[in-house]
Amino acid sequence: MKETAAELVVHKHHDAVGARVGMWLFLFTELLLFGGLFLLFSVYLDRNPQDFHYASGELNQFLGAMNTIILLTSSFTMAISIAALQRGNRKLAIILLVVTMILGAAFLVDKYFEWSMEIGHGIYPGSPLLLQRSHGEILFFSLYFVMTGLHGLHVVVGIIVMAFMLYFITKRLRTAEDDMVNKIKLENTGLYWHLVDIIWIFLFPLFYLIAR
Repeated sequence: MKETAAELVVHKHHDAVGARVGMWLFLFTELLLFGGLFLLFSVYLDRNPQDFHYASGELNQFLGAMNTIILLTSSFTMAISIAALQRGNRKLAIILLVVTMILGAAFLVDKYFEWSMEIGHGIYPGSPLLLQRSHGEILFFSLYFVMTGLHGLHVVVGIIVMAFMLYFITKRLRTAEDDMVNKIKLENTGLYWHLVDIIWIFLFPLFYLIAR
């Protein structure tokens, strides 16, 4: 038996709502993960304020600030890309999505240079030089590499997802339903990317500012 037009609309509506709810549930688990790490950092900071202050002073604050600007800009371009697709402007949506991917890659390049500087100074988890330092400094740099590394992995995943979205958007649409599905997918991709940005907004002051 064929579905009526009304039943099709309801089915599509439920699919859209389900996709958004599923994404929010996923983002909640991500918040729990990083929230636990933030709490752990706060506990160790309270117990080792001087060591954390000294270790934080060795981080490159300029590169950290540059990454903050890069991600905030990428969050803006992602939001405009979503708005453009919703208004039927696929060309602008594609351009801004590519710009967002480039900014994400720029973040990783910046982080690569920052990590290279630290590793070049002999500071990395398990290094002989780091193990000679105080317990608090070892904790600080261990958390620094784990938390920024985990965040960097999320950036890589975000860029990969955006690459898939770029393929879906540029592909010729067959039906209006395909267009709606692409809009939902891009919205969910945007939610994920905004979370990545928000996490960095917390990471930057924790490691580069508060501990100083």
